[in-house]
Amino acid sequence: MLSALMLAACGSGGDGDPAPATAVTGELTVFAAASLQVPFREIEVRFEAENPGTDVVFDFAGSADLVARLSQGAPADVFASADTANMTRAVDAGLVAGEPVNFAANTLTIVTEPGNPEDVQTFADLSRPGLDVVVCAPQVPCGAAAARVEDVAGVTLEPVSEESSVTDVLGKVATGQADAGLVYVTDALRAGDDVTAVPFPESAAAVNTYPVAVLAEGANPVTAAAFVAYVTGPEGRRILAEKGFAAP
Repeated sequence: MLSALMLAACGSGGDGDPAPATAVTGELTVFAAASLQVPFREIEVRFEAENPGTDVVFDFAGSADLVARLSQGAPADVFASADTANMTRAVDAGLVAGEPVNFAANTLTIVTEPGNPEDVQTFADLSRPGLDVVVCAPQVPCGAAAARVEDVAGVTLEPVSEESSVTDVLGKVATGQADAGLVYVTDALRAGDDVTAVPFPESAAAVNTYPVAVLAEGANPVTAAAFVAYVTGPEGRRILAEKGFAAP
């Protein structure tokens, strides 16, 4: 179904030249993982410029929260998850039209207050007594990734809080409410001098793949398919790469 929608969005003229069979226009509601906020805002500007009459409206939150809201009937046209597990939940619940498309990947990094005053150098350092560490909740993709890293590293963390989105973790470290946290490398890049990033090799064991899909009950399926095609196409991938995301 998704392929058919994308073809409908592109269409072709009678002489073989591309021409829209159905107008790519109208409001589009996109439920997207919190870590996608920066690249998707840029994609929004470019997509709307190339498709006059479109208006992309985002709802950024933790992927698990977004699936829960969709399951409860929240209206949306597109869902972009920070992991395949939550997208699978959406598929199994009958919320998705066609096959999701993987479009990016991300890994974790440690972030500390600027200058790393607690001298955190390794993942194991996060288990030091007296160090206030924040992570994502287990049901959130960044939390599930953190749990996988704990297993690989043989380290058990005792966080002072578990947040519902990666942006909440970043915010607590950047504002001095925590000594360190686990976020995606893209979030650390976005934060700039507000935090200090500390890479760690165990993160390679917990790469998160990001899928995107048109939703089955969306009000604007043709424009939704066009947006998904843009995200997964050359321009979308270029923007994602600029913001630190890896290819899926």
